[in-house]
Amino acid sequence: MSNVTPLTSQAQHSALPPTTHDEFARQEFVRSYKQYLVKNVHGTNHLAYEQRVKPKIEREKKRPPKDRFEVRDAMVQDPHYQMFSALLRTSQEMMWSACQIPVQRELETLNKKINKKRAKPHGSLRLNPTLEIPRYHTSVDIHCQPGGYHSEFDVNDASAGMVYDRAVHIYAMGQMGPYNNDIGASIALWVKENYPAFKPLRILDLGCSVGHSTVPYVDAFPKAEIHAVDVAAPMLRYAHARAEELGKKIHFSQQNAEAMDFEDESFDLIVSHILLHETSDKAIRNIIKECNRLLKKGGLMVHAETPQYKGMDPFDAFMLDWDTRNNNEPFWARSHEIDLKKLSKQAGFSPAKHIETLIPSAFQIAEAKRSLTFQGGDFGGGGFWFIYGSEK
Repeated sequence: MSNVTPLTSQAQHSALPPTTHDEFARQEFVRSYKQYLVKNVHGTNHLAYEQRVKPKIEREKKRPPKDRFEVRDAMVQDPHYQMFSALLRTSQEMMWSACQIPVQRELETLNKKINKKRAKPHGSLRLNPTLEIPRYHTSVDIHCQPGGYHSEFDVNDASAGMVYDRAVHIYAMGQMGPYNNDIGASIALWVKENYPAFKPLRILDLGCSVGHSTVPYVDAFPKAEIHAVDVAAPMLRYAHARAEELGKKIHFSQQNAEAMDFEDESFDLIVSHILLHETSDKAIRNIIKECNRLLKKGGLMVHAETPQYKGMDPFDAFMLDWDTRNNNEPFWARSHEIDLKKLSKQAGFSPAKHIETLIPSAFQIAEAKRSLTFQGGDFGGGGFWFIYGSEK
């Protein structure tokens, strides 16, 4: 039997919460349900738009739709889109429920296992119980995850991380690889190919959650010291345990990326992976300023997201914007519209060294399993990532 893990199957490790046969079947049903919506229902919205919605707008406005807002106002009244949107939102709620059940069933035992002290740890975990969790986290359950990333339901709780690890694989329908690490692996590969002489010795991952995208840097840059921060203690507890089980040396710390305790010019490479759309407009500006403070001269900043709305067809921008109104992502739209070059300049970076491009997925070799288009509810399906950053 082959030891290769299929792309659509999640890699097993001892930190991952175990499931009964029925619990796993329920989770896999949700993943299949999401795949069905993406492959068979999502695309039919374009037919509804072209055949009913767009002609109506053109009759009323005497011109084509000018932006995603005009498309939205008309599409949300269309019964086909209403059906699709309701089904997709329901799939999110089903996903979290299916992933919570096995964690809740053995929460105390699982937390003891996650928090067990290791005789010879590879990395480290530094928590700050007095850290104020930003309002943009506490005021909304991001991604519809009940309790968000920061809520604790047990002593030294790691349940948010346990639930999130499995849920991400279901949400991306396996398209981000067995370890859910496609974004980090894609950036690491891009950096190595485009900056062959660049040998970072200290790397910082911002908003690391459970460390999915942090781990690839350990393998890509084996001589580097890897640090990762997040505001949520439950995610970090799980991230540390997961990294230890995978044999990866990473130093996790509970910090707000807007203001960290690292020394000036102490990192060669600073990265983030779908962080910016989960923070406020003010926070994004603070984070980029902090990146400039922490980067050494000649260092590199790279943030991965889904593509900006700039230049998109109004219908495509409307569909990609689904998460803003339907998936508890209130900052999604704004983060996709911000002037990134201006943002970097205001933070102290040189406009001449600005980076804004699309990079291929590290798992592009498996493109037959990917939809190759970004769309609401198919976050890992594009086969590429949009990156923004700068050299210092």
